[in-house]
Amino acid sequence: MSEEENGTDHGKDNGTDKGNEGVSGSGGTDQGGHSGSGPVDEQWIASLAAAARARVEPHSAGLLKLSHDIHARPELRFAEHTAADLLTAALQREGFAVETGVGGMPTAFRATRVFGDGGPALAVFCEYDALPGLGHGCGHNIIAAAGLGAALATADLMAERGLAGRLVVLGSPGEEGGGGKVGLIEAGALDTIDAAVMTHPAGFDAVSRTNLGRLSLEAVFHGRASHAAAAPELGRNALDAATLLLVAIGLLRQQLSTDARVHAKVADGGQSINIIPERTRVELFARSADHGYLRGRLYEALRDCVQGAALATGTTAELTEPAPAYDPVLANPVLADMAAKTFTALGRPIDPATGWAGPAGSTDMGNVSRIVPALHPYICAAPGAALHTREFAQAAAEGGGDFAVLDGAALLATLLTALFTRPELVAAARGAFEQAAR
Repeated sequence: MSEEENGTDHGKDNGTDKGNEGVSGSGGTDQGGHSGSGPVDEQWIASLAAAARARVEPHSAGLLKLSHDIHARPELRFAEHTAADLLTAALQREGFAVETGVGGMPTAFRATRVFGDGGPALAVFCEYDALPGLGHGCGHNIIAAAGLGAALATADLMAERGLAGRLVVLGSPGEEGGGGKVGLIEAGALDTIDAAVMTHPAGFDAVSRTNLGRLSLEAVFHGRASHAAAAPELGRNALDAATLLLVAIGLLRQQLSTDARVHAKVADGGQSINIIPERTRVELFARSADHGYLRGRLYEALRDCVQGAALATGTTAELTEPAPAYDPVLANPVLADMAAKTFTALGRPIDPATGWAGPAGSTDMGNVSRIVPALHPYICAAPGAALHTREFAQAAAEGGGDFAVLDGAALLATLLTALFTRPELVAAARGAFEQAAR
């Protein structure tokens, strides 16, 4: 959840994400059970999943220790030094060339291993930041360990099978509102990547869901200070403006589209009770699965609420975007078909009719999905539990969370190995990406 995800529903996608036209994809043709005109053969995926699980097993103790260590020491966005150090050290021990400080972000990294000549370049993302006050209530310790495990198992399989390609692990800090993947994109970390994957823990298993686009906004009101008892008439109350903004947003919600979400908090409400507040600051998130609506009607309505609150209180206002916007995730049906079959092979069967969970929060993996074919499936760590809760934070370091680490690693390793084995699947995923992005 990354920044993001909440809810425990299992309903079909509501169709607002253009990539969600089913979970079957098309691919190329070879002699290993894959038809160029239909989805990937289940038996082939099952054999890869068994091999991936077997390669994860020798690393399992180290992966679970890393997950628990990150969980025990939660670090907020862009300050995840311990987590990044643990991950990069583990990757270096396994022969990955590691570059730190990617994109000017001290806790971002890129780790690379090259096998043979040619082949695709595939990336797996690790997230590892925590939530303020809730620790790993979004389970990013699981994401980090599963991503590492996927890289190690895939590297083992590539070496054993003589596969060619470039395997990249991208350490993505600051997902909880900071947009670390946007920084990686701007730094060119995805310029030569053919496809990217990660997995996120949740209260259910799903190959995809309708992650909402998100704007990070900040409204600052400027008033005039005065003694709150002796001369209140001389003041211009910036806290009143912030209060009116919250009231206006509450009324606005009645006229928003059903998938739109707006959350706000007063981050700075003044300095002293007996001083009319001369400056206040309100932080807001605005979300929608429709990028045009998000940037259009929704943003414009919030801007009008800010301006109206300032006008009513005799203050002035500034509305800015302090953090990168998150795009809605563009689902890839080719990768999703492979993931659904892999879930089944791992003993987590997903019905194609219900494998798309409904609206969620937001993730900067959405930005990645607009650059390259990408997949962001959800793996159950605590059945029925909602993300961003204390219950989920506790579960993230217990039995269900540990199973999610190991199964998540096997899930991603299966997908990566399949793509390295049959590069025509990468081409098929690219074709689906281009079609969905139109």
